[in-house]
Amino acid sequence: DKFVPDVVVGVGGYASGPVLKIAQLKRIPTVIQEQNSYPGVTNKLLAKRANKILVAYDGLARFFDEDRLLLCGNPVRKDLLQLDQLKQDALGFFGLDLNKKTILIFGGSLGAKRINEAVLYQKELLMVRNDVQVIWQVGKIYYDQYKDSELAQQAQIIILPFIDRMDLAYSAADVVIGRAGALTISELMIVGKPTVLVPSPNVAEDHQTKNAQALVKENAAILIPDEAAAERMVPTAIELLEDHDLRILLSKNIRHLARPEATDLIVDEILAVV
Repeated sequence: DKFVPDVVVGVGGYASGPVLKIAQLKRIPTVIQEQNSYPGVTNKLLAKRANKILVAYDGLARFFDEDRLLLCGNPVRKDLLQLDQLKQDALGFFGLDLNKKTILIFGGSLGAKRINEAVLYQKELLMVRNDVQVIWQVGKIYYDQYKDSELAQQAQIIILPFIDRMDLAYSAADVVIGRAGALTISELMIVGKPTVLVPSPNVAEDHQTKNAQALVKENAAILIPDEAAAERMVPTAIELLEDHDLRILLSKNIRHLARPEATDLIVDEILAVV
């Protein structure tokens, strides 16, 4: 039997291109969800015949037909919507001190080599601070390299291959260091944490830098270029921990960009096309 869908949804990337193209040739309705602040080639090409174009950032009307364009945001996990009351439980979960400031460092599920190297480069800065503690997700492929390092011997530095409870990690954090992928940024908007972004340069069309710049433009995050991470990443996070007013400002501004209703909006628009 042939599978005949009522609608085909694509989120960009080379994998979705042929599928949506065939659907459009067969006159099956298509919906595009552009997750980044700068659309990829696949979505720009497919958008010409898409029924709906759902975007996560303002300012994309210059790329897409405004009549079919709707600002929805990106879907995020529902467990991130109510974190404020979890902080004490979160610190207990990771074995951290309620009286110390916490930096969360993560580079996605696989980790990020440059971010890990930047932490190691500034290890002395972290080791001498008795008032600062760290949740450092190094990634599964890097864990063996770091699990027995000098940093791993420090009680205030928790090194993990993977974080199963990102809701608790975000809740524990006073400052976050991370990459600038579309879904990571959408989560950071929801949790409203002061953030230092280190965009990966190894992605199509450098879209992570563009995602980060969209936040910087709104004074909602700090951007450190990948090549400057070793020198600037950890010192910038420490400075942010010490600047209460800047943390409040960044937190307020990034929360202002959040779209917690994104999942419902996207589903409603897909059903409307059907």
